[in-house]
Amino acid sequence: MADIIQLLPDHVANQIAAGEVVQRPASVVKELLENAIDAGATTIKLVIKDAGKTLVQVIDNGKGMSVTDARLSFERHATSKIKTADDLFQLNTKGFRGEALASIAAIAHVELKTKQEHEDVGTCIEIEGSKVNKQEVVVTPKGTSISVKNLFYNIPARRNFLKSNTVETRHIIDEFHRVALAHSNISFVMFHNGSETFNLPESNYRQRIVNIFGTKTNEKLVPVDEDTEVLKISGFVGKPEFAKKTRGEQFFFVNNRFIKSAYLNHAIGSAFEGLLKDGAHASYFLNLTVNPQTIDINIHPTKTEIKFDDEHTLYAILRSAVKHSLGQFNIAPVLDFDRDANLDTPYSYQQKGTPSVEVDRSFNPFKEEKQSIGTASTSYKKAPASNWESLYVGLESKGTQTQQDFSEVHFESSSKNESIFENENQVEQKQTTYQFHNKYIVSTIKSGMLLIDQHRAHQRVLYEDFLKNMTVKEAMSQQLLFPLQLHFSPSEIEIINQLKTDLEHTGFIFQTIKGELLEIAGVPVSVPESEVSIILEQLISDVENEVPDSNFSATDLLAKSLSKSLAIKAGQSLTLIEQEHLVNSLFACKEPNVSPTNRTTFVTMTVDELDKKFI
Repeated sequence: MADIIQLLPDHVANQIAAGEVVQRPASVVKELLENAIDAGATTIKLVIKDAGKTLVQVIDNGKGMSVTDARLSFERHATSKIKTADDLFQLNTKGFRGEALASIAAIAHVELKTKQEHEDVGTCIEIEGSKVNKQEVVVTPKGTSISVKNLFYNIPARRNFLKSNTVETRHIIDEFHRVALAHSNISFVMFHNGSETFNLPESNYRQRIVNIFGTKTNEKLVPVDEDTEVLKISGFVGKPEFAKKTRGEQFFFVNNRFIKSAYLNHAIGSAFEGLLKDGAHASYFLNLTVNPQTIDINIHPTKTEIKFDDEHTLYAILRSAVKHSLGQFNIAPVLDFDRDANLDTPYSYQQKGTPSVEVDRSFNPFKEEKQSIGTASTSYKKAPASNWESLYVGLESKGTQTQQDFSEVHFESSSKNESIFENENQVEQKQTTYQFHNKYIVSTIKSGMLLIDQHRAHQRVLYEDFLKNMTVKEAMSQQLLFPLQLHFSPSEIEIINQLKTDLEHTGFIFQTIKGELLEIAGVPVSVPESEVSIILEQLISDVENEVPDSNFSATDLLAKSLSKSLAIKAGQSLTLIEQEHLVNSLFACKEPNVSPTNRTTFVTMTVDELDKKFI
């Protein structure tokens, strides 16, 4: 039998490696930014076009590469970070596997320009699909500029799996945030389609957080600082009252590398226990410094997950440090009473003691009653009750007059009161719905009964109402007496700008959208003013994470998000009229069977099915 095992060509092996390293444009951004940091850059510029599908360019002022290094950097497993296997457990750099540039060059058009400081000229290399087309001398500034164009041009099947530009841009911004937060001593600038999205100057860690997430973030931060032999913790957690319903502001950095850890996240949640509302998530920006020998970084292709040598100890230290900070800055309640300074003893009276009070210890009012009234030592005398008959003089005549007066009084409201009770009795007799556990509505039908999920049913009703309003563009709006001022990060403001027209069709009236400030002068009739902030946060989260593809309707997404936020929740008690109105509104919808997220809104149970339960 002929041999069937063969070595793969380099370009095929590179494409397989690219499947692990490069999942989307954000993966390219991450790898190139980390390479720039490892090169010792103090200023890094990121340029993207069409959410990175057309262009991802990173320009840095690092140490650059020589002609030989520039050519070798695109070879598989070529790296300057490790030389032996033991170096894998002494890593203090970002990239180390030597597959990033080789994988990127296998699925895109790559142009590299680099120059070292002591050199007069630099090197330019152009590669298409792992094939070097050109390598020549070029005049370029100190550092490296690498451009990745037409990602997945030779793998159209992979390109079809990319999401819409909005979603891909969100992923790129997330990676940009992670790298920028881990290195506040480096200046970062980001351009998207020719406009400047972020300009982050060199600063301290707190100022870097504020520059990314908005000036209002400064008042939300509580510092955390703990230094032990095992672990050093520094950074900030958010105050509980500013907790959001999304996890967008949760960042763990281990040795300046962003990681995801459900175990450590649980430690933060445990520290905030009892301080957060239901469904809210704490914000945190924490840097953990550990011995590189106690962690294993190379367990995940994207290196966002690492393995700790002693997770239980880290859990305990992290939980205690956060809990201590919340208590130290009076965020968490403590077992103490508030002391009122007004009740303190004045300083000049502190040495004078407590004034004495003279009392007659022999005084007993019950004992004095038995003594004679004429005794001179009596200090308590009972009032005589000899004139008690005078209290009732003339009462008989007054009672007769009163009786005559009342005989002429007519109770006009008596008949009305009777009719009110009669109507209420009639309503109770005609009741056709019943609320079960404040979650389901039971209604009778000819063949049996309906069991309706009130939350999903209300979602369907609101969803179709919002779709109709946005299509017809005749939504009702209620004006606010004072404009509502909300603060969002620059990236969130950009999302609201994209949805502004559709939001206005639902009834929102925007007065000002400038910088990080959003002023709302009117809201839809069904939206309470106190819920506007929560609704917009939920909407932004849905836009960032739930748009499946470029053909998805933004109007449909907006209607789904608003209906999900405004629908009555499980546990909310409804009156009989509200129950009946919800049932009638549900069955007036075009698709009453399912919620906007395709979940069942009601189930039916016939009399026969009920009878079988008792067999």
